[in-house]
Amino acid sequence: MTAQPPIPDNDKPLDDQQLQAQTWFAKLRNDICAEFEAIEAEAGSDACFEYLPWDRKNPDGSPGGGGVRGVIKGKVFEKAGVNISTVDGTFNEEFAKSIHGASENPHFFATGISLVAHMANPHVPAVHMNTRFLCTTKRWFGGGADLNPPIPYQEDTADFHKRMKQACDVHDPNYHPKYKKWADDYFYIPHRQVHRGVGGIFYDHLEIESDDDFSRHFAFTQDVGRAFLDIFPKLVRRRMGLPWTEDEREKQLVWRGRYAEFNLVYDRGTTFGLKTGGNVDAILMSLPPQAKWS
Repeated sequence: MTAQPPIPDNDKPLDDQQLQAQTWFAKLRNDICAEFEAIEAEAGSDACFEYLPWDRKNPDGSPGGGGVRGVIKGKVFEKAGVNISTVDGTFNEEFAKSIHGASENPHFFATGISLVAHMANPHVPAVHMNTRFLCTTKRWFGGGADLNPPIPYQEDTADFHKRMKQACDVHDPNYHPKYKKWADDYFYIPHRQVHRGVGGIFYDHLEIESDDDFSRHFAFTQDVGRAFLDIFPKLVRRRMGLPWTEDEREKQLVWRGRYAEFNLVYDRGTTFGLKTGGNVDAILMSLPPQAKWS
């Protein structure tokens, strides 16, 4: 990594919990980007992340935080985006009704990391990961990670789920079955009647009512990030040297169309970003560079 990536500017002071969360998401971004660049170097590529800081304005013109979009386009990662953001403002009245704790007071604060990687080789799974800390009249952590292979390998699927389960079991043996099912239910395309991938975990509304709650839920969220950083690069290295055919590339492109449909029609993160005036390019970095509909 040629330069230290930027972090979002704070136009308002953050409390201790908000600052801890923001700092962790920035560190996780740095570690993930460094690992992705190392993989590119192993493949003989000098591809590096390009970072674009962005600022957000509230509807009344006041500063509303911002973020940093990071994108790499290389030999292994056809397009991968790793975004961090720290934003605050006021939800519009209608959208506030759909957000935990916002119907009583529409003011919000959110900080998090969001990642999507679309791979050049059809044998290498695409992936999504997101963790976040939100504050309305309530405070909570949410997030998860899910694997999206155009050509599934049972070994890869099993290893990914095993690593997510390990991250969950350290904190609560009930977490993994609950959050795995949540991911299966959430990452589903109703109009196609198919799942968009092979699943993972998805969690939300880990509420914070005390310092102890914050410590526990923050530790879990950190372990989810570490689990992703541990397992996904292993899967990439396992498959990135495999030869592939034009038929397999075609299958990948059609599968990407399904991925795009989910993110544009059903994904809550996409809706949240657009409804709160986030950077459009950062929000839509989840879309693949190429896709087809057969």
